[in-house]
Amino acid sequence: MRNIALRLSYLGTAYHGWQTQAGLPTVQQTLERAVEKTVGERVHVTGCGRTDAGVHALAYCANFRADCAIPADRIPLALNSRLPADIAVSAAVDAPEDFNAIGSCIQKEYIYRIHNSRIRDPFLDDRACFWPAPLDAEVMDAAAAAFVGRHDFAAVRSVGTQTRTTVRTVHWCRAERDGELITVTVCADGFLYNMVRAIVGTLVYASDGKLAPADIPTLLERGDRRLTGPTMPPQGLYMHRVWYDGAVGAMMENSGMDIY
Repeated sequence: MRNIALRLSYLGTAYHGWQTQAGLPTVQQTLERAVEKTVGERVHVTGCGRTDAGVHALAYCANFRADCAIPADRIPLALNSRLPADIAVSAAVDAPEDFNAIGSCIQKEYIYRIHNSRIRDPFLDDRACFWPAPLDAEVMDAAAAAFVGRHDFAAVRSVGTQTRTTVRTVHWCRAERDGELITVTVCADGFLYNMVRAIVGTLVYASDGKLAPADIPTLLERGDRRLTGPTMPPQGLYMHRVWYDGAVGAMMENSGMDIY
């Protein structure tokens, strides 16, 4: 039996997140149906992480096991012929027997896009968070730097999933402006439920003067979710890059795409 890893991307607008839910459209369920039609057997597709309703992925990794004779380089075309236009498989590779898309993941990078303008852009609807009040990207970037390192991130997570520890290592966190678009980039060895969206909300609070970048280490130490910024809307969030060792890592390398 082969263990096949996939690289895919998707727009999350039409889905209630990655994870299968009874009676609701999800990315996992849609992908599993396409795989089953392609390989002719029931499969379980394991994803590299949970994304919520309305959240997108520019690069996402999943794996499944099947007795499948289709060469790996032909699997994307076979699957894409059975997938809707908002999900696309761009690569496939035979993974080691012990590979697991979530358990083997080394680190992940998310980006969050804010359309900071007084006027809405219909082409960014559901693909960026519209924020008409002025934001100071330099202050946001200074606040972002305070999240870098190994910390207890309980202060920037929502209750929703069980986890053994709320300690994570953030490798980089930054905010950059390009015209009317502000992009927040966060890379970590793992993420808590709504962690990135809460971090971005805290950066917005810093821009608004509701807290100072220098306050953030103390807020993390206190671990009180009520003291940090709001959980931002889902449509601005994208899984951007995912890192692995070996053949899967080579497949995923430089997979983060530009957003048009």
